[in-house]
Amino acid sequence: MKKLEFGLIGVLICFGIFAMISSQEVIKETVDILAYEVNPKTQDLKFYWKDGNEVPLGNIENLKEHLENTDCELLFAMNAGMFKKDLSPVGLFIENGIEKSPLDLKAKGYGNFYLQPNGVFYITKSKEPVVCPTANFKVSKDIAFATQSGPMLLIDGHIHKKLNATSTNLNILNGVGVLPNGNLLFALSKSEINFYNFASFFKSHGCQQALYLDGFVSKAYIKDQNWEQLDGTLEIFVGICE
Repeated sequence: MKKLEFGLIGVLICFGIFAMISSQEVIKETVDILAYEVNPKTQDLKFYWKDGNEVPLGNIENLKEHLENTDCELLFAMNAGMFKKDLSPVGLFIENGIEKSPLDLKAKGYGNFYLQPNGVFYITKSKEPVVCPTANFKVSKDIAFATQSGPMLLIDGHIHKKLNATSTNLNILNGVGVLPNGNLLFALSKSEINFYNFASFFKSHGCQQALYLDGFVSKAYIKDQNWEQLDGTLEIFVGICE
C-alpha cells in the first residue's frame, strides 16, 4: 500500500462497513475527500454483517469490539452498502462464500439503489477485486465476499450518464473503485457533494469502475489518523485482521 496524494476536483468536492488492519499508513486527507488504498492481495479483506450471536453489528463501535474479542485490532472501517429497517441487506450480500441475501434484479424502485445501472463490489477467493454493473455480475462459487449497491459511479472509465455536474442534490457519500494497479480505492466525502463530483474523484485517479456504497449515514474509522466515527446505524462491514 502507499500514501495517496489528492487534490480538489471541481467544486470542493448502510449497509456495510469496510475495515482494514495494517501497520502501514495509507491515508491522506484533503479538504473534502478521505481516501484509503487497499491491496487485497496482501491484506485479508473480509465483509461482516452480524456478530457471533447472529445479531447485526449495527455500527463501527460494535464492529471494533467484535474484532477485539477475536484478538483482531481494527485500524480502518467504512460503511459499504444499504440496509432495510431490520438491518438486513438491500440486494446481494455474500460472506465467506455464503449468500446471505440474493441479487436484486429489479429495474425500478425507490432510492439511489435503483438508479440504473447499479452494481456489485466483490472479492474472489483468489483475492481479485471487482466492481461491475449488476447486469454483468455472474454468480460463482469463486466469490468470497460481495455487496450490491447503486448507482455505479464509473463504467469503463465514463461517469454514469444520469449523474449531473450541476446537480444541487448534495450529501455525504462513500464508495469504492478499482485503481489501475489493481488495488481498491475507498473514499468518503468529508462534506456534502453531488454524485458527479464524487465520481470525478475516482476518475481522476484512473479508476475504470467505481460504485457508490451509501449516503448521509456514511462513517469511517482510521486509527492512525485519529479519525473516529463510531456511532450511527450502519450494517455491512469489511475487515482485515492480523
